[in-house]
Amino acid sequence: MYTFSNRLKIGSFIAMGLGLIFLAIGFVSAPSTVEEAKAIVAAAHGDGHGGGHAEEAVSHGEDHGAQAAHGAEASHDEGHDASHDEHLLHQLQNRPWAALYVAAFFFFMISLGVLAFYAIQRAAQAGWSPLLFRVMEGITAYIVPGGIIVFVILVLSVLHMNHLFVWMDSEVVAHDELLQGKAGYLNPTFFLVRAAIFLGGWIFYREYSRKLSLAQDESDDNSNFVKNFRWSAGFLVFYLVTESMMSWDWIMSLDPHWFSTLFGWYVFASMFVSGITVIAMVSIYLKSRGYLEVVNDSHIHDLAKFMFGISIFWTYLWFSQFMLIWYADIPEEVTYYIARFQDYKLPFFGMLVMNFVFPLLVLMNSDYKRVNWFVVMAGIVVLAGHYLDVFNMVMPATVGDQWYIGLPEIGGILFFGGLFVYWVFNTLTKAPLLPKRNPFIEESRHFHY
Repeated sequence: MYTFSNRLKIGSFIAMGLGLIFLAIGFVSAPSTVEEAKAIVAAAHGDGHGGGHAEEAVSHGEDHGAQAAHGAEASHDEGHDASHDEHLLHQLQNRPWAALYVAAFFFFMISLGVLAFYAIQRAAQAGWSPLLFRVMEGITAYIVPGGIIVFVILVLSVLHMNHLFVWMDSEVVAHDELLQGKAGYLNPTFFLVRAAIFLGGWIFYREYSRKLSLAQDESDDNSNFVKNFRWSAGFLVFYLVTESMMSWDWIMSLDPHWFSTLFGWYVFASMFVSGITVIAMVSIYLKSRGYLEVVNDSHIHDLAKFMFGISIFWTYLWFSQFMLIWYADIPEEVTYYIARFQDYKLPFFGMLVMNFVFPLLVLMNSDYKRVNWFVVMAGIVVLAGHYLDVFNMVMPATVGDQWYIGLPEIGGILFFGGLFVYWVFNTLTKAPLLPKRNPFIEESRHFHY
């Protein structure tokens, strides 16, 4: 049985505590009036971000002063200026919410990616991976608290506690024919019903599969193993549909005027490689503490192969989505990338380097995939890169050019990272780390590549 290290436990609590403090500072310091928002932008002007709105506001003010004699025009421009200022206020108010949402979704998607990988191993009756099943079950345990937190954020969005999802604002929809056409699908009630179905199905499979896995250890036949196989195969069908719909709802609808038919696969690739990376890192940690000595370098090598392969798959999807939109040059589609090129150069291109160039150069060599510390180092960069991926998917639509990495963003990573570590490693203490009666356990023990 695994014993939760006091040092790791205390570290996770400290991270959660600091994260809550940083997040609280972010929420408290958010502006409550247009005047406060203007003052924040003016103070930040020259720091490299957020200048766009400040310059625009100044230029609008100068233009309006020059046109004051033209009554009708001035009235129209003042209305436009007021609308712009309110939009700026919403962006700055969104920032702590967006930072919270990015971190909450990122750690949740890791556990969801591991759940998909676990179900694939069960459905394929893989012989190399049963030694890692308890690790996967430990990581997927976070789906319960992580999913509940994400759902609460979505409910608060529906209750207009933030402005993350613009289509939830009835006044915006009333003046937007495109959103009116999507109202049958993008409406708050149906949105939450779908979210509840997604989370309910994912959590049910995780809990039931875990129950069957533990029951197999005490069984004198393979009936629980066969049930797990059947449920896993069925779950994968459910997962493929609900994961795509989840990506449309929770991420793509932040930009309700934009859509991509590849988006579900794109988000899946990101969560899949992130989940596999965490499996490798947790397995290496447990092995270094003497708990998974039977896990050999061939197991780590296979996980690193998946890290490399899915990184290339992610790049293929990213390029396919980008290239088609760039080549077609349709105005309502290219705006998605223009916003990222103009205001998010560092995180956007940094993400490409970390998620494609780095894994390509570092993990291509087969020998390096067997070096544990090397895999951990590569994993840290891959996880940071996919955090930036989620950051790039969420922030432009919610905060525009009013972004930077500050206390709310760091606080979100610390809080959810600490909660993730605590929940995963606490779950690992609940059952033996090595399955006893899996029919393929001996094949997994003697696996060599």
